[in-house]
Amino acid sequence: MKFSISSYRKAFFAVFIALFIIPQSLFAQHEKPKNLLLYDTQPYHFGFIIGMNQMSYAINYKADYQLIGHDATEYPSTNDEFYNQNSIYYVNSITPVFEPGFTVGVVGNLRLGKYFDLRLIPSLSFGSRTVEYNFYKERVIDTKKITDYSTKKKSIFSTFVEFPLQVKYKSKRYNNVAAYIIAGGNFKIDLASQKKSQVDITNAQGEKITVTDNIRVKRVDLAAEIGTGFDFYTHFFKFGIEAKMSFGLLNVMDSQGLIYDSSIDGLHNRMFQVSLTFE
Repeated sequence: MKFSISSYRKAFFAVFIALFIIPQSLFAQHEKPKNLLLYDTQPYHFGFIIGMNQMSYAINYKADYQLIGHDATEYPSTNDEFYNQNSIYYVNSITPVFEPGFTVGVVGNLRLGKYFDLRLIPSLSFGSRTVEYNFYKERVIDTKKITDYSTKKKSIFSTFVEFPLQVKYKSKRYNNVAAYIIAGGNFKIDLASQKKSQVDITNAQGEKITVTDNIRVKRVDLAAEIGTGFDFYTHFFKFGIEAKMSFGLLNVMDSQGLIYDSSIDGLHNRMFQVSLTFE
């Protein structure tokens, strides 16, 4: 499924609004006996989290990148039908595509005060980040210039080990429901390898080199995160629903000088996640 950046933001705000609207019927009810009455006075507690995510990239493009010509040595997919060693290639558009994934993790919660908690959530996030390229190439046959077009999707499958550290500010509890917001940072490492995408090509200097037939990315990233959610106190545990956005702070592109990255100045991870917590 393909989304634009604007639809990405709309999806977040739709969930954000829903998280506030849904519990209103609960808030409107009369005072009820409270479950887990002493739960929030405990110095710490633990739990687990499961969630669905959508990973993508925020791309900083080079100025007028559509006008940059690339010779055949910058096009590493030598086995596809679009390859022609005598053609000049151009990138017409580069579009990030949002892909679904999932997250599992362990929640550690430290009480800082009546309304503040510190949370550490070691997690594993599985998913992929996809970029869609629209190429065209120009070649000359019998003095006639011929233009051919092609669309190619390049996906990077990732398994992130994440260490989100968040400050949680929660509202006053009403009956068995409390709202909260979170903000913090997330250090993440991608365990997946891009070795399967490696190919041997001849560069412009005539040397045999090994490159990645894809965007090559760095494994380590640091992200800023913000989100909101609701906690529901049951008889036996606290159940939460949460939506958050993660904004990568580091440029993760490892440039190879190929057609996939030579039109890009910077590449930053983005992720939208909806989670359920059980504590």
